Amino acid sequence: MTINPGAAEFPHRQIAAQLRERIRRGDWNAGERLPSIPAMAEMFGVAKQTVQRTVDQLRVEGILITKPGSGTYVRGTRRRLNRLSRGRYGAHRGYHADLAARYRQQLAGVGREAAPPEVADAFGVRDGTEMLVRRHLVRADDATVEVGASWFRVTDATGTSLERAESFGRPLYQEAEEAIGRRYASATDTISARQPSREEAEILQIRPDTPVLHLLHVAFDETRKPIEVAQATWPGPMTTLTEEYRIPAPAPEPDPDPGLTLA
Repeated sequence: MTINPGAAEFPHRQIAAQLRERIRRGDWNAGERLPSIPAMAEMFGVAKQTVQRTVDQLRVEGILITKPGSGTYVRGTRRRLNRLSRGRYGAHRGYHADLAARYRQQLAGVGREAAPPEVADAFGVRDGTEMLVRRHLVRADDATVEVGASWFRVTDATGTSLERAESFGRPLYQEAEEAIGRRYASATDTISARQPSREEAEILQIRPDTPVLHLLHVAFDETRKPIEVAQATWPGPMTTLTEEYRIPAPAPEPDPDPGLTLA
């Protein structure tokens, strides 16, 4: 492995490109440890600081992970979350068995908390209004791939099953419909990119400077009153959100007026 000192691209970026290619070829598989930074510095004929910059870049991209006292490892292939929020409802308002097989959701806590600004805005209440929140983690293989929370008005949730610190044998929205007595009729999704909080970075096992994708999901009843505001945060470089949909066919051309004569 070599670098071109005369190239316009910085040496650490040249090294990163070669490491990416070798990982794609399978020279290092998911979970396999790479050579040490001094060893790679000798391989490429560069300073250790240059290799460290390469490793830092590939960690931000989600390709590598560093385990303190152990070394640098290939993090694995990019995880594809083949769903947006509409996937939680299923094609027939039923449980999505394929999602359950790939992703394990774990209830992380249930309680009353002050609503953060984006949740308060979605409900149309003041920042800090007390609400019921159900927090969860989603795991795939051996990694946490989602940090999430579902928020409900205290007036809607008090005295219902939504307050219980237990998982349900059906999707949360179905439990909420029965508990609150209102049907989910429509929803809006807003996806944005941002830096993670310290807690999110620790749970998702990413560097604090690694961007995350953040979803704000607002579910409404038939009168457009919010029932639930859900949040989900995913590690950006390791997440691909995919949605498949049909494109409407062109409208048929109207028949000409039979009373008109075309020249």
